[in-house]
Amino acid sequence: MSSAAPTVDLAGRVVGAGHPAYLVAEAGINHNGDLDVAKRLIDVAADAGADAVKFQKRTPEIATPPDMRATRRETPWGEMSYLEYRHRVELGAEQYAEIDRHARARGIAWFASPWDVPSVEFLERFDVPAYKVASATLTDTALLAALRATGKPVLASTGMSTMPEVDRAVAALGTDRLVLLHSTSTYPCPPEESNLRAIETLRDRFPVPIGYSGHERGLQVSIAAVALGACVVERHVTLDRAMWGSDQAASLEPEGLRRLVRDIRIVETALGDGVKRVFPGETGPRKRLRRT
Repeated sequence: MSSAAPTVDLAGRVVGAGHPAYLVAEAGINHNGDLDVAKRLIDVAADAGADAVKFQKRTPEIATPPDMRATRRETPWGEMSYLEYRHRVELGAEQYAEIDRHARARGIAWFASPWDVPSVEFLERFDVPAYKVASATLTDTALLAALRATGKPVLASTGMSTMPEVDRAVAALGTDRLVLLHSTSTYPCPPEESNLRAIETLRDRFPVPIGYSGHERGLQVSIAAVALGACVVERHVTLDRAMWGSDQAASLEPEGLRRLVRDIRIVETALGDGVKRVFPGETGPRKRLRRT
């Protein structure tokens, strides 16, 4: 393994140790299939100073587990099957074209988590700068192969995964353009399941940048992840946690995202370079208080 810290170029930003954390606002499916909400989530991410906003793309007939398709679900649009619900919250080509236009106008990068191979092909038409592997798809070898074949950077979440499963995913994706994200797939995630020391475990094991994808309430855990060396932080974002949807409760509202970006940048400044020195602000107290 090279002694140099590994880096990856994400949408024109160098990501890795010694560089500012790359902050991803995960819109996911918190838009509930509403293009206007999706555009407002882009605005929230841009206004907060996030580096990118991320969505999720599925082909419902492929990405929905067979035993779940006929399950009935209560939704804001009435009772429907889980497969029907999945169709209801998907955005199509015309809507993604508008997402692409709006994100470019706001000056923020966007990409998505494809949950199946056709969704990779769908997203390629928009020339997204990167892809995300959701924790649920980390063992989908066909999907991983399709993502590697794009030649784009890949961020891969490791929630709900054993270390052998992570090993196999890294082997499938390759390490040239990979960022691994420590994650715990509990929604919301309690602090005792966050296991942030796994960031160091992953960093010691794999020659790739390591980040963090959080599903906790609040800001503390994500900020601590940066202090422990996470070079990417991804958090779900919503217009209102009271909105309908399974990810809303573990999401940050606009003010929460703004505070997270602010606090992470402050912590990065506070970390410094590790060189022990006397700072200018100490010279006065040093002169007044030192007796010998």
